[in-house]
Amino acid sequence: MGDSPLLRLAEDLRQLRREAGSPTYRELARRTHYSAATLSAAAGGRVLPTLAVTLGYVRGCEGDTVLWKKRWQAVAAELARDEAAQAARERQEAPPYAGLAAFRTEDAERFFGRERLVAELARRLTGARLVTVVGASGAGKSSLLRAGLVPRRRTEYPGHPVVVLSPGPHPLEHCVALLGPADAERVDGGPEGGPSERDAASEGEPPVGPSAALDQAVRRLLAASPDAAELLLVVDQFEEVFTLCRDDAERSRFIDALLAVALAADSRCRIVVGVRADFYAHCAAHPALAAVMAEAQVVVGPMTSDELRRAVTRPATQAGCTVEGALLADIMTQADGQAAMLPLVSHALLETWRRRRGNTLTFSGFQAAGGLDGGLAHTAEEVWGTLDAAQQRIARHVLLRLTALGEGTEDTKRRIRRDELDADGRVDADRRVDADARTDGRRDPVGGTSADTALVLERFARARLLTLDRDTLEITHEALIRSWPRLRGWLTEDRDAVRVHRHLTEATADWEAVQRDPGALYRGVRLDQACEWAARTGAESLSSRERQFLTASRAAWEGEMAAAARGTRRLRRLALLLAVLLTGTAAATGIAVHAERQASRQRDIAVSQRVAQDAAALRLTDPARSVQLALAAYRLEPTSAARSAVLSSYATAYATQLTGSDTVEAVAYAPDGRLAATAGDDGTVRLVDTAAPDHARQVTTLTGHIGPVRALAFSPDGRLLASAGADGTLRLWNPHGAPKAAGRATRTAVRLPGSAAPPALVSVAFSPDGATVAAAGADGVVRVWRTAGEDSAPPVVLAEGQGELRAVAFAPDGRTLAAAGPAGTVLWRLGPSPARVTARLSAAEAVAFAPDGRTLATADEDRTVRLWRLGGDGPPSPLAALTGHTDTVRALAYSADGRTLASGGVDATVRLWDVANPRGDRPPTVLAGHTGYVSSLAFAPDGRTLASGSSDRTVRLWDLPVPALTGHTSSLYAVGFSPDGRTLATGSYDETLRLWDVADPLRPAPGPVLCGNRAAVNAVVFAPDGRLLASAGLDRTVRLWDVTDIRRPRPTEVTTAGSDAVNALAFAPDGRTLATGGADRTVRLWAVAGGRLRPLSARVAHRDQVGSVAFSPDGRLLASASRDRTVRLWAVADGRLRPLTVLTGHRDAVKAVAFAPDGRTLATASDDRTLRLWDVHGVRDGIRDRHVARLLAVSEGHTDAVKALAFTADSRTLASGGADHSVRLWDVADPRRPAPRAVLSGHSKPVDALAFAPDGHTLASGGEDWTALLWETDTDRVAARICRTAGASGLAPADRHRYLAGLPYRRPCGSAR
Repeated sequence: MGDSPLLRLAEDLRQLRREAGSPTYRELARRTHYSAATLSAAAGGRVLPTLAVTLGYVRGCEGDTVLWKKRWQAVAAELARDEAAQAARERQEAPPYAGLAAFRTEDAERFFGRERLVAELARRLTGARLVTVVGASGAGKSSLLRAGLVPRRRTEYPGHPVVVLSPGPHPLEHCVALLGPADAERVDGGPEGGPSERDAASEGEPPVGPSAALDQAVRRLLAASPDAAELLLVVDQFEEVFTLCRDDAERSRFIDALLAVALAADSRCRIVVGVRADFYAHCAAHPALAAVMAEAQVVVGPMTSDELRRAVTRPATQAGCTVEGALLADIMTQADGQAAMLPLVSHALLETWRRRRGNTLTFSGFQAAGGLDGGLAHTAEEVWGTLDAAQQRIARHVLLRLTALGEGTEDTKRRIRRDELDADGRVDADRRVDADARTDGRRDPVGGTSADTALVLERFARARLLTLDRDTLEITHEALIRSWPRLRGWLTEDRDAVRVHRHLTEATADWEAVQRDPGALYRGVRLDQACEWAARTGAESLSSRERQFLTASRAAWEGEMAAAARGTRRLRRLALLLAVLLTGTAAATGIAVHAERQASRQRDIAVSQRVAQDAAALRLTDPARSVQLALAAYRLEPTSAARSAVLSSYATAYATQLTGSDTVEAVAYAPDGRLAATAGDDGTVRLVDTAAPDHARQVTTLTGHIGPVRALAFSPDGRLLASAGADGTLRLWNPHGAPKAAGRATRTAVRLPGSAAPPALVSVAFSPDGATVAAAGADGVVRVWRTAGEDSAPPVVLAEGQGELRAVAFAPDGRTLAAAGPAGTVLWRLGPSPARVTARLSAAEAVAFAPDGRTLATADEDRTVRLWRLGGDGPPSPLAALTGHTDTVRALAYSADGRTLASGGVDATVRLWDVANPRGDRPPTVLAGHTGYVSSLAFAPDGRTLASGSSDRTVRLWDLPVPALTGHTSSLYAVGFSPDGRTLATGSYDETLRLWDVADPLRPAPGPVLCGNRAAVNAVVFAPDGRLLASAGLDRTVRLWDVTDIRRPRPTEVTTAGSDAVNALAFAPDGRTLATGGADRTVRLWAVAGGRLRPLSARVAHRDQVGSVAFSPDGRLLASASRDRTVRLWAVADGRLRPLTVLTGHRDAVKAVAFAPDGRTLATASDDRTLRLWDVHGVRDGIRDRHVARLLAVSEGHTDAVKALAFTADSRTLASGGADHSVRLWDVADPRRPAPRAVLSGHSKPVDALAFAPDGHTLASGGEDWTALLWETDTDRVAARICRTAGASGLAPADRHRYLAGLPYRRPCGSAR
């Protein structure tokens, strides 16, 4: 160890420091922004410092960062090799982490973090016979069941048998076989560990029905148990019933059998079903199962911070190890609140444990393993790199066989029997190796397949990427499919080819299941497709069984064709039949052409859906590419997924992204807004043409600084650009000159007594008159130069001894200058006499004056933005503290009108604060997308664009205002458009109504805020003439507002409308009647006249509270919806309500009801996750037939409660909003067959309110994320906006090759579909 690469690196770092003049670590800390302790540890040689710390140390000692980066990478690689060797020596030790594999029953002692959920599941199981465990892939459902529930059950109920299984392709047969006496003691048995599905059925017994067979198996198993014993049957990975079982009837029999066994009156069986969340809708398609699932389910969501911390640290502690603090903090930051990250966390920790130093799991070992995002891919690539070319081909074929392609869901893993591999076609059955004949006494890992295949499987299994068992193998966890780019690439290259192979495998199995009956062979198009695929991919893609199947199919088809040919020759002798033959040939040609077109369309549909999914994934991180992909997918084939991607393009803030070569430290706008400058760690200043922000382009670069450029500023007249560098120079440039003549002057920071070099300059600002420029230095000094005169003129030095500075800013009057740093913020008074300090404030990383000069904003490491009131001769006084950032705030900028303050920080977000009312509680608008800390911000002069620079090497130009309507400080429960569509009203739990000017939906503007409610506002609606606005809420009142002058609304009426909350409002079409419904179960009618309300009638309408009411377009019917699961229709005449009919069928509370404008259809929405459409055309006043309202259709799609509905004016489109955070559009032109049009994604919490504008294509949605969103639902309008915003050039060539390989490309903006 004395001459280890780590110690050599540490010694060389110390030598570099000596060559730099031996600066103190405190001095290095000031230069690099890392603590002295961190830098000292970097040169200590005990642990490998991170790359960032190493380069910071080198930069502080003025070393060559490029050479040292290569040096660090070489040392890290050498240490990794040493650690791998150590891991091999320690392989006998049991690792404390499971990696990708689910925790098993025997792993219970190291299963931590889910104690609360295990207790909840056990509690639910005591009160229900069938409990459903639902969670996203990777949330830990299998581990919860196998390592949590099963051990607890066995402890609490000794002698009660427990059986765990995964369904497999034949779930009922497998379940019955696994419950047989031979396996009665097996607890953790799945298809991989149990008997064959086909061979394990009971013998010698007469055939029985599926439910009876399962019941008999349960009774046989319990026969040897105490009379009070109950069987716990755990069906894990229930989604296999839909992905691996291909027979709908078999699937239904299995589900019916489970329900029958669990729900029988004398049942001694309790069942727990674990299913992935994206297959919940598949389960709901089985009505009986959906009803049971709704009664008892446990949702496996993200771990809490404490639970995640326990899951990370407790296994290590139990194994005698510790987790380094930096490692724990990084994992908590990345994985907190992310349910699907748990397999990646477990895998990364396993790899880090293998690279541990002594008994410590280190951050450097975590990085060497690839971290969370790259750890799994890193391991897979390591295994891949150990294979030769032939073995890599085998690995690809094996992994593709182990993946089931998703149809509207994510791709999933697929368990296969070993004999399906058959050495990928090179070894047949008579060459199998007898496991007992092996000299080492172990069974061949692949059951006797070729050595290459055995090696491939063994290496992937050793890395825990595959799970091998006696007869089966599978991918250990689906996280491998999501996280390994190479495998994702194979699956997306040609999904049609993968499907052809999968169908061939299934057809081969069916052929063998019917004793190779020739009738099961391929013929025609299916045979041609399979042969074409086999010829393209090579024989190695086929198993011997598949090759025999294709050979037999070709032989049978050729024999049939030959027989047909002989018949044709005979028929040719009959001239009379020649015309018939020609007609048949023409028809066959037409069919072939049609088939080819259909195949091409199916290909286009598949590609369109895949590209749309890619667009959705990129929406936050690369919005420009996302919208281009969305439009390309829509132009290729207007699928629902493509339409969804296009319509959701602008639900989040749109930003044009400019990519640089290094960290961006500074951005600045010229006063005319047509030019911007950026700079960063590469020492280059770049000038960007921003005349058209959506098509910004770099025009030139300015070089001269030696080292990073930390700050930029334009002079007020735009004729000068100042750049401040870490090299201690301030450079003035002519931004409009030729590149060679752009440099105007260079100012060098004056060295203070005792300093060895000019201090780094970290911030720069021009005075309002442009006569002076100030720069803040890392030495705690502000230097002020005159911009005219000799370059050698000395600066005015403002030194207060407050330590290192981070920011400097001039007040708008030019007489005050603020300088901020970790030691505090100082305000200087400038003038003819020497500058003097007028105030000292708290520490700050950033500082900015409001344009009116009356407010100062500061931000610090405590994550808070503080506003200070300035004025008079007194000291600044605190005005407001703005909180929301989750890490240090490093940048501030005011908009030109002073109404908006932007802040950015280490949490990688930009937040926009409405500071027109700084004491208000209005939450900020959050702009997410950067993947590194935000270092700088600048508003364009017109306030319509915000530039942000980041350590992720990008500059983003954000379009403002963002599409979200923010201002409410709690959930939105109501939205409504005025009849002219120019105003939107929103009601919130914050007890306010807000009015918005939406005449231009792309640039909505806030209007008046209506106060007076004493509790949440549940409903808002405009009168048909637009002169009145009604609101109702939790305070039991209905309020009327005169909005004739929308800028100055005034209240006209406040009326108590019941004994409990008022939940719903509706104006009759003539505007003279108002209907209300509330928690007191009552529907009331009110006369409206002169801005006042007069009660007309009231009816106790339901057995539970009323949540929604709606008038028919002719005003003669009123519909009311209730939590009692019913909708009632009422005749409205002379101010009275008369019951007509009750609509039943929903299985949970009905939350919304809406009439189509044509009056023929009524839509209802429920907590049961369905929409129902009813024909109400025959319901009229005076008709009391209870069957005149006829159910037309039931639509499913939402994965949680449906809470809001809205029709377009033409009755052809219905919008629904739900607790699954989505808004869905349905084509209801034929209400008997509603079809999904699009899913709009943008809200982060449940959507509670919807309203269409009168224009028929603008939709407003309100959600519990405190925001309202305006959607354009006309896809062609959004496509046109994409073409205007993102440009007509379309996808870049590299993106075309990546996403649309092999397809002819047409520019999506060239010709609309």
